[in-house]
Amino acid sequence: MWGDLGPVGRAAATGGYRRFAWTSEDSTLRHWFTGEATSRGLDVVTDRAGNVWAWWGNPDAGTPGVVVGSHLDSVPDGGAFDGPLGVVSAFAAVDQLRASDFRPAVPLGIVCFSDEEGARFGIACAGSRLITGALPADRARALRDGDGITLAEAMARGGHDPRHVGPDPETLRRIGMFVELHVEQGRGLAGLGRPVAVGSSIWPHGRWRLDLEGEANHAGTTRLADRRDPMLDLAHVVTAARASAGIVGCVATVGKVRVIPNGVNAIPSRVTAWLDARGPVEHDVRSVVNAVATAAGRDPVEESFTAATDFDAALVGRVAKLLGDAPVLGTGAGHDAGILAQAGIPTAMLFVRNPTGVSHSPAEYAETADCLAGVDALARVLEDVAG
Repeated sequence: MWGDLGPVGRAAATGGYRRFAWTSEDSTLRHWFTGEATSRGLDVVTDRAGNVWAWWGNPDAGTPGVVVGSHLDSVPDGGAFDGPLGVVSAFAAVDQLRASDFRPAVPLGIVCFSDEEGARFGIACAGSRLITGALPADRARALRDGDGITLAEAMARGGHDPRHVGPDPETLRRIGMFVELHVEQGRGLAGLGRPVAVGSSIWPHGRWRLDLEGEANHAGTTRLADRRDPMLDLAHVVTAARASAGIVGCVATVGKVRVIPNGVNAIPSRVTAWLDARGPVEHDVRSVVNAVATAAGRDPVEESFTAATDFDAALVGRVAKLLGDAPVLGTGAGHDAGILAQAGIPTAMLFVRNPTGVSHSPAEYAETADCLAGVDALARVLEDVAG
């Protein structure tokens, strides 16, 4: 399975992946998921938001099921493990359970969430936000990518009717519990001598947009005193984000910038920048945004925000004990598991050791032995909670 996924959306120049929602690469990945599911005799269902579910057992027979899985899309030039490791491990865990003649007492599902990274339309975890109602349907349909294509248009081109997007109580009723395996996106496990940890919580985090206005002019003939250069405002924003985050113990990044007209010899007329800010305490995250607003002389537009998320404490404790008192770690990375947890679904996460801690990069990595340990851990959890 890992070898089949390897070439899909890989950029030859960087070795990273560009697997964006509702593109040809995304379609290939959806076909791959469906093929893996049907080859195992699982029933495949696509929900109102385009998330794809594969069921072992009837999820509408009465008792809600146990679901595992993750996502297959990527950030620009992302790594191979973020998302796909959780999906591949879910199929592998089912294979391992079947090889041991295990039969679940409740329906067991595998999910591939759509547009978890938000790389194309700007809203992370869009698929899970839509079905839980955290992202309004009209707002979602109107989201535009860098080429001006709306999410509704992209969905239609991908064969999914955008008129159906919105809260999906039928899908949510099928989920009695969700467990997501994910490569660790930090170095919490690196020094602990353990290949797998259990997630306890997700930091509050959000994305904000800043529109900085200037005046287009000639870079060679306009006196410095006569310039209205929004790139200077951007410089103040970047340094304010870094400085304020350091003071309050948060992290903040201006990772995406759009410049108009984007010419070497032209003073820009407009700069749009996106801020990502996260931290253990929501008040401190908000203080970073306020500092950026002061530096910019205007309030950023909040495009998405996720409050602090604590996973189900009883489930976390149960899973950690089952895995031999596995380490329990929080994370600053957002996940679909966090969105489902906020919707009231009992949720837990497993993290597989990343020796360097690098993520959202082609250098993202996990040892094969650790990945297999993750599969074994996931299978043990499923045997315990679905047996």
